[in-house]
Amino acid sequence: MHGDAVEPVEWAGDVVVVDKSTVSAAITQLTLRGIDDAALPEWAPGAHIEVTLPDGTLRQYSLTGDPTRAGTWTVAVLREANGRGGSQYIHDHVSAGDKLWVRGPRNHFPLIEASEYRFVAGGIGITPLLPMIYAVARSGASWSLDYCGRERSNMAFLEHLSPWADRVRLFAGSEGERIDVVELVNGLGPETALYCCGPARLLVAIDDACKAVGRMPPRVEYFSPKQLEGATVDSEFEVELASSGVSVTVPIGRSILDVVRETGVQVLASCEEGTCGTCEAEVIEGVPDHRDSVLSDAEKAQNTFMMICVSRSCSRRLVLDL
Repeated sequence: MHGDAVEPVEWAGDVVVVDKSTVSAAITQLTLRGIDDAALPEWAPGAHIEVTLPDGTLRQYSLTGDPTRAGTWTVAVLREANGRGGSQYIHDHVSAGDKLWVRGPRNHFPLIEASEYRFVAGGIGITPLLPMIYAVARSGASWSLDYCGRERSNMAFLEHLSPWADRVRLFAGSEGERIDVVELVNGLGPETALYCCGPARLLVAIDDACKAVGRMPPRVEYFSPKQLEGATVDSEFEVELASSGVSVTVPIGRSILDVVRETGVQVLASCEEGTCGTCEAEVIEGVPDHRDSVLSDAEKAQNTFMMICVSRSCSRRLVLDL
């Protein structure tokens, strides 16, 4: 974990929206604080929280801003016209003074120690990277940012980045500016830590460029599922829930998560498309067929954890700590 970052301590409870503001044409920002002005736990760059909306659905948002700003949490929410309704609800119905139930922080995207950093953001992907930039800039390490968006008017937090204009390159698609990921990767030093967040196509392109030159894959956070490589074949398999003493059959076309929920076993889940990590389960026995966008290749090879909303099984039987 990077110098001035802290390990997240998961917390759950009601918070108050103490401020709601517009940070770009399609992005709104919420500042949250505990009930009765209670300070919220400290958090580390890369952390996220889960917000429970009034209909009971969960949505996950990266914490953003300066992580040393004590007591409050800040999230930025992109209005997604073709989403599942959560972002539109927050934009249209959540106001300052409202209460929300949240859980977190959790961190699947931690900032590591390095002498040099390269950050690549696509659109709303700037939200988890901004706290990393604050932390790295404070540490004195070398860093730079490539920030891509369709239009400058919808590229959030440009004013936060203005003190470091010499370290930031902007690529606005509407102005004909396109990032060259091959050039980017080829120009990296061997010790440079590469952090990327944004659309799946951007992250996959950077990952492919890294593979082409034999470089370690970038550290990434997906906001939408990445495409699976090669053909995958579904088959029926058994899952034993070791802590609950229940065994279930997961048929073709249904997820482990759905089948487990039918047994009455409570499992937290948010995105249900393998991007958030909320439904992570420990694997005691068996070989998962990992189909998520959270775990790294190395973590998938260890077969210690799996995301049960999308992943399946390569073996006829899995034993999970549920």
